[in-house]
Amino acid sequence: MKDRKLSIRISGEDLLTLHHKAARANLSLTEYITKCCLGKQIFVIDGLDEVIRQQKTIGRNLNQLTMLCNMGKVDCVNLQPLTDEYAKLNQTMTELLDRKRWAVLLSQPTTK
Repeated sequence: MKDRKLSIRISGEDLLTLHHKAARANLSLTEYITKCCLGKQIFVIDGLDEVIRQQKTIGRNLNQLTMLCNMGKVDCVNLQPLTDEYAKLNQTMTELLDRKRWAVLLSQPTTK
């Protein structure tokens, strides 16, 4: 419960930077500043939506192939290209999740 108000003085440039970083993290300015001050990590992973979309597509394709095989409509399926792409996606996800800190917002130069 937020029952206190904090007032600070800050330069216009710094305030714009904070607003930009909060928006990029999909947080309100209050949430962003609170998390930063309390030492909580803020994770922003660009492109993750695309990776998840591709994984869902591969899953749908695998399900369709499995159904066709079970129905006897497909005699021989070469899954190697699909398996290779799925392995690449899984490797990418593993690399993203293995990184200890994705505080991208804190290390990026500000735009003026």
